[in-house]
Amino acid sequence: MVRQPLKLPGTSAAAQAPGAAPGSLAALLRQWRNRLTVPQFTVVTGLLVIATGTLLLASPLCSTASVGLWEALFTVTSAITVTGLSIIDVGKELTPLGQGVLALLILTGGLGLMAITTFLQGFVQGGSGLRHRLDKGRALDEFGVGGIGPTFHRILLTAVLTIIAGTAILCGFGFTDIADPGERLWAALFHCISAYNNAGFGLWSDNLVAYRGQPVVNGVIGALIVIGGIGWRVTNEVWSNRRTWWRFRRFSLHTRLVLRTTALLIVIGAVGLLFTEQFAPDGVFQKLSLWDRLQVTLFQSITTRTAGFNTVPLSLETLSDAGLLLMIGLMFIGASPGGTGGGIKTTTFAILMGATRSTLEDRDEAIVHRSTVSGELVLRAVGVTLASGLFVLAMTLVLGLGPTPGGEGEVAAATFLEKLFTCMSAFCTVGLDVGITAKLNPWGQLVLMVGMFVGRLGILLLLSAIYGRRRHPRVGYPREEVYL
Repeated sequence: MVRQPLKLPGTSAAAQAPGAAPGSLAALLRQWRNRLTVPQFTVVTGLLVIATGTLLLASPLCSTASVGLWEALFTVTSAITVTGLSIIDVGKELTPLGQGVLALLILTGGLGLMAITTFLQGFVQGGSGLRHRLDKGRALDEFGVGGIGPTFHRILLTAVLTIIAGTAILCGFGFTDIADPGERLWAALFHCISAYNNAGFGLWSDNLVAYRGQPVVNGVIGALIVIGGIGWRVTNEVWSNRRTWWRFRRFSLHTRLVLRTTALLIVIGAVGLLFTEQFAPDGVFQKLSLWDRLQVTLFQSITTRTAGFNTVPLSLETLSDAGLLLMIGLMFIGASPGGTGGGIKTTTFAILMGATRSTLEDRDEAIVHRSTVSGELVLRAVGVTLASGLFVLAMTLVLGLGPTPGGEGEVAAATFLEKLFTCMSAFCTVGLDVGITAKLNPWGQLVLMVGMFVGRLGILLLLSAIYGRRRHPRVGYPREEVYL
């Protein structure tokens, strides 16, 4: 079978032929395209999707006159990176068509911008072999050589079935206060899409505060967040072993790490918030009943690491500094590899904890759940954590450098904790807001947009896109001792 050359839109057949004149625009574009690595192709595709979505969302068909190009750009970036930070009121300033476009953008980013572009790579870069196209596959959550297409189809099918099930429950038993059936169905579908993809976008100005005492809404949204956050690889393994799920040790180390760490973080977050808010006498938790307080702390523990929904207003006045600091830590850890959330990932955190314990026990190898983890994996975990932490600190530093409206505006009064919380929320694609995002000037919002994009792609993938693939030298270096 003879491979046909890929045709670029808007160019003649002669220009696209293998014998196209050297130096022509078509030849240069084709040469540039074929030289792109997977990480570089992912970055370019992501930027193109954001640009296209911005123009579409800013059109009169999708939004009101109050939504300009800048507001559309911020909203689309937040949707593609499944963050949920917003400077507009989605329910009021977007038309039904605009809300539908936003839901599609959330699906595009949530199901894996990296997975989609890696899948498309097989069609676009026809001149390179499959194994070469996956030279950075590990940064793309390792969908497997030769198995990207079928895997992506299974990911899509799992997402669709889960969202449909959640929509049916919310529509029938959750949003029962919405009288109009069509409006109730759309509200259920939109919030299920947002929850499964860990986006945190809501159709109401107060997000889900009105439903903090509704166990069905809390349960369905929380379950969708967890299912989307743990990743398709884990859900697929659990489903495949559903008849023997109690034999936990038969699961792979990855699945065991994800499930145990996720459950542990949910419990620690809920108990931690119950404890810290006891020392905030004027906080919002003090006004809740014991049942509502349990629901809120459990829900916020789930959503803080990945999604960005909130059932209580978040600010320095409603939560204690200790509670906000706990939430910052949960956001930094984030979701799991292959999931729809951000952060350094639960497995990275588990490996670091395992390596720390092994060091304290004076072991030469990192032991995690009675399994030895390679030194390469530990180095990668350290690199991801350190690079991510430094990037968030740099964002927080830069956020305060831009001019503020009037010089003495509300943004100038934002505390370091508020800036750190917002930057962590943006980079870890969480979307929780303590009330300063919409008040930021364009400089501050640009910082958040860059953080959201870098956080969604992953710090290592971005560095791979910038520096490209480098060959390791075959020369060994002498070992020397350094005191720690």
